[in-house]
Amino acid sequence: MSPDLIRLDLLVPALMYCALLWWVGRGLSWTARLGTAVVTLVLIICVVAVERGWR
Repeated sequence: MSPDLIRLDLLVPALMYCALLWWVGRGLSWTARLGTAVVTLVLIICVVAVERGWR
């Protein structure tokens, strides 16, 4: 893969994570926001790992 494609693979999930966390976390407490952040990051890591072939 080219370096630009790898950067895009990391950038898009990170932006999606920020948008989702902002949208979901608007009315939540800090502990609920933290839990949402952890779950979302785990999902992003799983998706990126599957796309890269579990390397």
